Amino acid sequence: MATVRKLSSGKWNAQVRRKGHPSISKSFTYEKDAHVWVRSIESDMDRGSYVNRSSADNTTLGEALIRYRDEITPKKKGKDQELRRISQWLKHPLAKRSLSSLKGKDFAKHRDDRLLKRCSAGTLRLELALISHVYTIALKEWGIPVTNPVSLIRKPTANNARTRRLEDDEEDRLLNACRLSKNILLYPIVVLAIETAMRLSELLNMEWTDIDIKKRIIVLSDTKNGTARTIPLSLRAIEVLSSIPKHIADRRVFYKWKPRSDAMNGAFKTAVKKAGMDNFHFHDLRHEATSRLFELGMNVIETSAVTGHKSLQMLRRYTHISPNVLINKLDGQSDRPLRYSDIG
Repeated sequence: MATVRKLSSGKWNAQVRRKGHPSISKSFTYEKDAHVWVRSIESDMDRGSYVNRSSADNTTLGEALIRYRDEITPKKKGKDQELRRISQWLKHPLAKRSLSSLKGKDFAKHRDDRLLKRCSAGTLRLELALISHVYTIALKEWGIPVTNPVSLIRKPTANNARTRRLEDDEEDRLLNACRLSKNILLYPIVVLAIETAMRLSELLNMEWTDIDIKKRIIVLSDTKNGTARTIPLSLRAIEVLSSIPKHIADRRVFYKWKPRSDAMNGAFKTAVKKAGMDNFHFHDLRHEATSRLFELGMNVIETSAVTGHKSLQMLRRYTHISPNVLINKLDGQSDRPLRYSDIG
């Protein structure tokens, strides 16, 4: 049985009751829309194709984000970064709307607005990926019948790969500035970044138990891509590690900074400025280190074993292999390892 009645607010409330189905209702501004909705619901019930979407109608994006934050995010390696993205989304007007009401055009507008504000494509892709996964979890694990609106829109193309390397005497100037820093750990962490190609997060999380000075290796079990790797240590790296004082209460090597440290980045930026360098980020040290591995004569497989890149495509962000070199190797004209001089 279906009823349509006018409310004191002036809106129209439609309600459908049928045996074997939960009672459902919805309010409309116009009476004709209420009747159209009733006919649509009853038709679906007659065909056996009715899906109760009340949970999608009654759950806001903000509520879904909070549940996702509490249940899903804590299990992720990048939970700190994701918590910040969730916090930003919760302030967005779209967070107040129901999951079912949000369409592709809503997120397309968000995409375009963010790009106009010079948001990087990489950052925007992460923002949209978060919402997309919220919808996926809502459908597959929470039993909320929704269609993922983010899957319907174009994603911005991320092209933010950097190729900045240390030039001329920049390394000497940078290291001298680090030596003069008030923080005694700035110089060692910069040298190790150059010598090992480790990510900043890996360096800040590294513990003394990860290091075997006698074997000259660092064994990382907690990496960005989830794959453990062993990093060989140069004599320079051994010398720097041996100079670092150990903290009584903290097992981490770089104990003065939190695992994700704005203070460390601030100290590095200060050193870069004092060194008179422009446009140089801490992550550029990883690019520098990766390039040096090729210059030492390591091939792509050997280099990826040290750096932790999972695929050749990922390494190509740091190096550009000449097609002629690959052709010569296929023709058997060269059996030597790929060197950095082959990179164009």
